[in-house]
Amino acid sequence: MQPSLFSVAHFTVSQITFHVRKRLEDDPTLQDVWVDGEISNLSKPASGHIYFTLKDKNASLKCMIWKPDAQRLRVNLQEGMAVEAHGRITVYEPQGQYQLIVNLIQPKGEGALFQEFLRLKSTLEAEGLFDSERKRPIPQLPDKIGIVTSATGAALRDMLNTLRRRLPLARVILAPSSVQGVDAPPALVSAINSINKQSPDVILLARGGGSIEDLWAFNDERVVRAVAESNTPVICGVGHETDFTLSDFAADLRAPTPTAAAELATQTTLDDLQAGLAQHASRITALTFNLLAEQKALISSLASRLKYVSPQRQLQTETQRLDEFSRRAFSALSHRLQLQASSVDGLSKRLQSLNPEGVLSRGYAIVTRKDNGAVISKVSHAQDVMKVRVSDGEFEVNRKSGLDTPRKTKARLLDHQS
Repeated sequence: MQPSLFSVAHFTVSQITFHVRKRLEDDPTLQDVWVDGEISNLSKPASGHIYFTLKDKNASLKCMIWKPDAQRLRVNLQEGMAVEAHGRITVYEPQGQYQLIVNLIQPKGEGALFQEFLRLKSTLEAEGLFDSERKRPIPQLPDKIGIVTSATGAALRDMLNTLRRRLPLARVILAPSSVQGVDAPPALVSAINSINKQSPDVILLARGGGSIEDLWAFNDERVVRAVAESNTPVICGVGHETDFTLSDFAADLRAPTPTAAAELATQTTLDDLQAGLAQHASRITALTFNLLAEQKALISSLASRLKYVSPQRQLQTETQRLDEFSRRAFSALSHRLQLQASSVDGLSKRLQSLNPEGVLSRGYAIVTRKDNGAVISKVSHAQDVMKVRVSDGEFEVNRKSGLDTPRKTKARLLDHQS
């Protein structure tokens, strides 16, 4: 073999493997690809990653799902399952093997259904069927609860147990319906219309989890419109928490599970009612005691006022006032008498001081004419015979012969005013 005239590329195994990987990863088509195939060699090690092979009748492709994406899977992967896997093509260099790194996987045919889901959602959303303004409040304490679901499913048992535990006073009406298959949509529409005629307070539309095909009846346009046009508020609890159907958007309230739908329908539980009743009873008792205390105080006040204005009290007051007036009158009279007595005593003393006899007792005498008794106050008025009156009697004197023999006579009180 002759050497080539041109230089030939020379690589190590690692270099050629890296080159192939880079060429594959630089191809945008291979970095966003859906691959259809059948699962084989499925492996779920303790690391949480998932390994399997996708194959068809002519070829096979190694696949891997990293742990974070594996935890979000809604599909239980099984050997022989036909699936649609989405991901990117790369090369596992230690083995020089190209593979598909999967980030989303679904049963085969689900992709077409999802596209139909998006198309129908856009159409109904444009009509306003999902507007928040259409949503009606769920009654806090429903008396009658309607349920539309399968009569034999576990979802019904779960809802009945929840309703019985939380609000046993509520009456439950069941409108049984198939919830899967081609017959399910018209059956669901009929059940919704039928239960509306019984005027429940709220309707629970529910079923257990499943694949998109299993839940497709709740994406049917007829069912979605029946939910939106229901006269009674609807709580939709279809599938598991990660499952969404168009009926969820049309309903007045979405619940993640059928059990959660029953809980949302009984926001006020029996325990709440009992606690509220106890609270109201306590409040009524307190208000009653307060009212009794207020009325007692009012009666006491009225009794005091009545006692104050009673005739007996007025009579007592007037009697006391009469006694006071009597005491004051007696005191005033006594005081007046004392003043009059003092005045009389003063006048008496004054009169006594002016009594001629009082003057006579101090050594004075009254000389009068004998003939007419006139008082001789001047020498010129003197007569030969005059009468002299002293304190204990009177006697005559003769101016010529001197003092006459005293003749004691009975003293008599002279009239001061004569």
